[in-house]
This record gives sequence, C-alpha cells and structure tokens, in this order.
Amino acid sequence: MSRKFDECLKKKKIISFERAKKLVSKEIGQAKFDYGASQNSFKEGNFKWSTIQAYYSMFHSARALLYSKGFRERSHYCLVESIRALFVEKRLIDHKLVEALQFGKTLRENADYYGEFSKDAAEDMLESAKVFIDVVKKLLIST
Repeated sequence: MSRKFDECLKKKKIISFERAKKLVSKEIGQAKFDYGASQNSFKEGNFKWSTIQAYYSMFHSARALLYSKGFRERSHYCLVESIRALFVEKRLIDHKLVEALQFGKTLRENADYYGEFSKDAAEDMLESAKVFIDVVKKLLIST
C-alpha cells in the first residue's frame, strides 16, 4: 500500500465502515443522479453547476469503489489516495481515471470557491464523469 493511503488510515481520514458494502448501489445511484443533473445544467448554460455536479458524480462513483472495499472516507483527498492504493496500484482501474478525479476536484473547487468555470471545462467534466461511472459500474459488477 502507498504511504499516503497509510497516512489517511492513521489520521482516521479513511476508516473501516461496517455498512459500506450495503451502500455501494446507493452511491452508484447518486452518481447517476448527479451526472444527469450535470447534463441538464450544461444544457441550460449553467456551466458552474454542471462542473460541480459532474465532479460529485465522480466523487460518488469513487465512494462506491471505496465502499466495496469496506471503507469510508472523511476527506476528498484521502478518497483519491484510497482509489490510487486500492484500485490503480492493483491495476483494476487506469491511473488516468484518478487523475481525472483529482483534476475534477480542482475544477469543482475553482467553480465553487472562486467563480472560475467555463463551458469547455464543464464539457470535459461531463465526459470524464461518464467514463468514470461506466468503468466503476463494470468493475463492481465483475467483482
């Protein structure tokens, strides 16, 4: 396991979560819901909310992965590090997906906290979120 993942465990930013596996499908449902909301916001020209909603679609997909391993996050940063350690390092998902999640987190923060967003960024987020959801669903079905 990675040093960063171990630090998240030690700081209790990633914890064992007894009900986690029972909540995987709920998280996938939330990811789909947020993705649909992001599409609608994009169509309405609301690129700020489209960006934020697309990120949360990815967040809930990543959370479903983490839940499938019996853990829960208490930090977005540690969620990303957990996905790296539990899925990328084991070659279950491509590192580009985690990079897209990390980049999405940055775009979400920029849109949410600084009012910096664009149509192009929202469109990129929608594409990344769609791929992320599809990969997560396939992986969770096969495990």
